[in-house]
Amino acid sequence: MILDIRLNGIKHTLLELDKPAPLSDIIKRTTINKTLILAIKINHQEYVNEDYTPDRETLIDCLTYLHPEGYRIYQDSAIFIMAKALHTLMGTEHSLVIEHSIADGVFCEVFNSQNFTEEDCSRLKTEMQNIVNSNLPIEKIVVKTDEALDIFSSMGRKDVLKNLKYHYQENVELYRCGKYYDSFIHPLVEKTGKIKSFDIVYRAPGFILRFPSRDDKMEIKLFQLPAKLFSLHQEQDKWLDILRVHNIIDINKLIDNYEVSEFIQVEEALHEKKIAEIAADIVTRQDVKIVLIAGPSSSGKTTFAKRLGVQLQACKAKPVVIGMDDFFLPRDKTPRKQNGEYDFESIYALDLDYLNLQLNQLLDGEQIELPRYDFTRGVRRHSNNFVKLTPNSIIVMEGIHGLNETLTASIPAHKKVKIYVSALNQLNIDNHNRISTTDCRLLRRIIRDHRYRGYSAEETLIRWQDVREGEEKNIFPYQENADYMFNSSLTYEIGVIRKYAWKLLLRVSPSSSAYMEAKRLSSLIANCKDIADSLVPYNSIIREFTDGSIFRY
Repeated sequence: MILDIRLNGIKHTLLELDKPAPLSDIIKRTTINKTLILAIKINHQEYVNEDYTPDRETLIDCLTYLHPEGYRIYQDSAIFIMAKALHTLMGTEHSLVIEHSIADGVFCEVFNSQNFTEEDCSRLKTEMQNIVNSNLPIEKIVVKTDEALDIFSSMGRKDVLKNLKYHYQENVELYRCGKYYDSFIHPLVEKTGKIKSFDIVYRAPGFILRFPSRDDKMEIKLFQLPAKLFSLHQEQDKWLDILRVHNIIDINKLIDNYEVSEFIQVEEALHEKKIAEIAADIVTRQDVKIVLIAGPSSSGKTTFAKRLGVQLQACKAKPVVIGMDDFFLPRDKTPRKQNGEYDFESIYALDLDYLNLQLNQLLDGEQIELPRYDFTRGVRRHSNNFVKLTPNSIIVMEGIHGLNETLTASIPAHKKVKIYVSALNQLNIDNHNRISTTDCRLLRRIIRDHRYRGYSAEETLIRWQDVREGEEKNIFPYQENADYMFNSSLTYEIGVIRKYAWKLLLRVSPSSSAYMEAKRLSSLIANCKDIADSLVPYNSIIREFTDGSIFRY
């Protein structure tokens, strides 16, 4: 029997066994550090514990913190330990809500009869450390739904109770650690001692549970709060409070009660209002001649730019759109990654000198011919597209490097504004299970890649990690440079895109390395009911990824 042993998806060794043995014994025969393993995945299809005994040829993938799936398991396990610690300290007289990601952690709030203080944070951290040091087992168990209802009723978990009653099934999977129970849709570690590094930082009105750096050292780095981004999250949270929508079940009830149409109109109106406010403010800044728009993949930058252009015209400005991608260097001058592949996401893949030359010529009142990049041949060509600015013209450029000052280094700061666009989702499944911003963008991208690029969901999922690494390098470090921030998420959007994403995710083969990720995303969108496309306005950002937009892409 041959066993294919991998570490974080990379081939490690082949083992030949004469007879079956449990994974705990098998791993001992390798050089893999057992203490670093957070989860074990077999044949790309399921997670198993160390007691599992393969009885045929098997692919065994040991996942650590360095793997995206391992990283997610670490985060969710830390949240579980934190929830248990709070339960120990405060009993049932509190409600913990995991709000959203921020910096290297997640922002949380505790709702009870009194404000959660900095001293409470210190007590919480100490109790979490006690749980970690005790190395307690975290058991995955299956119970009858009626039993689960009794458990969570005694714990005061109204959020879980609503979901259990709404999606009633015969059996429910739970996680148990001692006398503490919780519901998590993602797998957790088997022992609390695996969560070796974390921190808690007080930030009114809540706190941030921080995770270690994603490298071999797993250190907690010096904390830097992205203040503008945090403020945008808080603004969104206030709106959701007003709209009384925080969890998917709230959206489902709006659908059931035929109230979702009005909710959609309100959310879209909020988008339009925000875009109109940004446009109006830009126009009042008479020196501003360049608008730079940036954001991570599938954040809706293109639709935002088009809607901003409409609002600028409503303010009597004339937007002149310049495509950043047309300023790529010739292919033979494009920088390469360490593996030899072209690094098209590097800012130095652009002809910065030529871009700045053309921008300055425009600002000086000259007429120029904009370039057109031939991506097939990797060369810049003539476009016969000549432009000249008028007194009310404003250049609009959209691309991943818009917030990086290096892009337009020769342009004085007072002549340009920078806008950061991202889909900052704050919709949860329940108080402890959030739907991450990254997952929302990934679902959007799966649909868009299939519609406009002919990619399968499997191809998009496999490429996604490279995309994320590019964002971490080229976008997120510069987000606080923005003069304006726009949240492109729409609370209702999963109900619209699920029917598109679902059928694409189902096509991912069980033998694919992307299968578990496809399965995980399917489990997320399964919690929401369908929302008809006909309810979505034709200028909505969601239309960029589905169908029927009034804009051309």
